[in-house]
Amino acid sequence: MKKLSQAIALTSAVSAALLAAHSVQAEVEVSASAAIANMYLWRGQDLGQGVPAVSGDVTASMGGLYGGVWASSGDSALGQEYDLYLGYGGEAGEFSYDISAWTYVYPGASEDADDDGNYTRTDARGTTFDASDLIISVGYGPVSASYYYVLAGDENASYATLGGEMGAFAATLGMQMHSEDDSAEYTHLDLSYAYNDNLSFTLSKIIDQDADLDKGESGLDEDTKVVVSYSLPIEL
Repeated sequence: MKKLSQAIALTSAVSAALLAAHSVQAEVEVSASAAIANMYLWRGQDLGQGVPAVSGDVTASMGGLYGGVWASSGDSALGQEYDLYLGYGGEAGEFSYDISAWTYVYPGASEDADDDGNYTRTDARGTTFDASDLIISVGYGPVSASYYYVLAGDENASYATLGGEMGAFAATLGMQMHSEDDSAEYTHLDLSYAYNDNLSFTLSKIIDQDADLDKGESGLDEDTKVVVSYSLPIEL
């Protein structure tokens, strides 16, 4: 909780300083969207176990500063989810940058933790700020990279992505890391195609993990997942 408060304070301070540097005051803009997909794909995993997911978001922005809420159904372990976020992003030529703090909330989940105060996906995070990340992203042209630093939750875990785009096609390599448990580490690859502004298709596969499924070891599903999603902007 202390780390999260510090991160939000840092994000807010950086955002305020950057906004103050603008010579022209930007107006606040509010946008919203809704989407439906045949599964809830998260870091190469189908969190809904085949159940379709409905999601939506509302974002307020002013210049590069933004904040909002994203909500989704479809998580079979923790139930309905909503995320709160605050961040700042911008561009300088072909270079882009973004820093944001996110907290993931599951209203129907248990608030129980183990003796060390850690939560797991099956018992956890029913209150705000129990699972939170600081996300730092940079990009140059069509290539981008992101790093997720855990502020609250399993502080031994981290996540990073490397992605690229070419026209309507995109590829993302995601790496789940853990400093104390090799079995929790894995790598996934997502290949996406945006048919238009609303309809998109994604192929996702876990391409590396510690468990050897061919030897009967327990691990993550390595079957290729096919995701079809449709989104629409909402006029406010």
